[in-house]
Amino acid sequence: MGDSLVEKRNVYWHTGQVLRTHRENMLRQRGMVLWLSGLSGSGKSTLAHALEAELHALGRLTYTLDGDNIRHGLNSDLGFSQADRRENLRRIGEVAKLMLDSGVIVLAAFISPLRAEREQLRAVLGADYIEVFVDCPLAVCEQRDPKALYAKARAGLIPEFTGISAPYEPPQKPEIVVRTAEDSVAQCLAQLLAYINERTGGLEVSAARC
Repeated sequence: MGDSLVEKRNVYWHTGQVLRTHRENMLRQRGMVLWLSGLSGSGKSTLAHALEAELHALGRLTYTLDGDNIRHGLNSDLGFSQADRRENLRRIGEVAKLMLDSGVIVLAAFISPLRAEREQLRAVLGADYIEVFVDCPLAVCEQRDPKALYAKARAGLIPEFTGISAPYEPPQKPEIVVRTAEDSVAQCLAQLLAYINERTGGLEVSAARC
């Protein structure tokens, strides 16, 4: 929603006395949003939850936003048309923005297939939006098919399914690329932790847990 429309509705942003920097200082961490994008079955959710467990063990406050979980509640009114998918990501981006302001490390696992939509997320979330391309060939994702979605899509039971009847546009300049067809979960996790450590200059990664 544009600022002019918000102003016409007499809706204004109120800034409180407790700022993001205050919350981050209390948590002793820097908030960020790691946005994991990739095909269905590429390993986004697996990596997000594994990373959350590791960061939690390191004393970091995190939260994972997962595609299926969000559609159970906040976005239960949305379908899978292109318009609904755009709205799905828009809402999630706004939720992630609020959580970022609270100082939380947000792990978002969503197919988010279109570059334009991901660039809009980057515009909303700013410098702390970290795009993670979970790179896995379609053939491998389809072979895994943990929810039997590809089989249903091939049978024509799921219209506009990303990778089959709808496009996936790979990120062109992601901050991180993990290749789940080549590397183990532990190897991808170590790569993500190393990036966070370098970015924050403060995470001590437990090699034993990786």
